[in-house]
Amino acid sequence: PPLLVTTPTDGLAEVFYGIGDALAGEGGLDMGIIFLQFALYLEPDFPLAYAALAEAYESAKKYELEMQALDQIKPDSPLWLNVQIQKSFALNSLERVDDAKALLEELIAKDPKDVRPLDALGNILRSHERYGEAREYYTRALALIPKPTKDNWTLFYSRGVSNERLKNWPEAEVDFKEALALSPDESLVLNYLGYSWVDQGRNLKQAMDYIRKAVKLKPDDGYYVDSLGWAYYRLGNLPAAVENLERAVELKPDDPIINDHLGDAYWKVGRLLEAKYQWQQALTLKPESEQIVTLKQKIASGLPEA
Repeated sequence: PPLLVTTPTDGLAEVFYGIGDALAGEGGLDMGIIFLQFALYLEPDFPLAYAALAEAYESAKKYELEMQALDQIKPDSPLWLNVQIQKSFALNSLERVDDAKALLEELIAKDPKDVRPLDALGNILRSHERYGEAREYYTRALALIPKPTKDNWTLFYSRGVSNERLKNWPEAEVDFKEALALSPDESLVLNYLGYSWVDQGRNLKQAMDYIRKAVKLKPDDGYYVDSLGWAYYRLGNLPAAVENLERAVELKPDDPIINDHLGDAYWKVGRLLEAKYQWQQALTLKPESEQIVTLKQKIASGLPEA
């Protein structure tokens, strides 16, 4: 390959790019963007600098500017496919879901054997609760992989989530188990499968082992700590449930389900006033419509005696 730097200007552009990329990646977005613009002033055809600038704009949630930067990268660049996928996520962030889907469908038509645009489209549709469509794209992606490896665990996990949300638990369980078989220490899968089993009252010992492992891997994740607290609640260990659910609310105070869980635990240990406070708090955090009905019932009359 030719030398990366052949003139002082090329060298200075590389320096500005390196500093800008490092600053933006460490949270110094404004200064990072300035250095990246310096690099592009010196070398207008600099795909890596445009990609780094786009990532900086994405971090700043300036998605229109992100797409403008991505559009400067030419189709003959090795980065081009990844750039188009990143652009689809920017469109999604702007609530232009159909445009994102059209872009990814175009990439899929150009190369039907590439897993990446299928995975990206599945993720976008799943984020909008279009689980049936998402599942189809994950299935198409997995069909292209003759022998899945550790790197493919996310496809099984994502399809498992889609199946679970479609109330197709047997297939979801198979997907989660396959994801764990490929990568046994993935906290996302450990938590999701363990929590689902606890909620169904099944495989409780293994479920607790999975949830504890997820919490050990990520002790400051409010969702995982909530799963552990809810598991203790379902198993009747109320002191441990309250302790863990209080910590979960501290870690994730804006989640309606976690606040709801803590309210249930408080009620069961006789802390009735605090229970109603947590349920009222959950109501203010934009819960789903089904949860709103349940929360109002609890605030009015508490939990049933059974």
